[in-house]
Amino acid sequence: MSGRLVRKGLGFSKALAMHRASSAWEDAVYNLTRPLKTLREEGSPEVGRFRRRWRGRTPAMAAGLTDHVWSVEELLRALPVLVNT
Repeated sequence: MSGRLVRKGLGFSKALAMHRASSAWEDAVYNLTRPLKTLREEGSPEVGRFRRRWRGRTPAMAAGLTDHVWSVEELLRALPVLVNT
């Protein structure tokens, strides 16, 4: 997921602070917004005529930190701004 870690790539970070910020963003997106196929669980009972066999879960849902898949907008609104002191 990170182009910054590719050898001889153009997406490298010149500053350590930018690399840390990029890594923190990737971790948050991966853990909160991306349901993984390996973590899915059986779906809920039939609702109307449509039934979902599998319910996607994110790593944060599997760890019990949240109860839903976050949108990127929700993630941007919830994350605190880190300031170097």
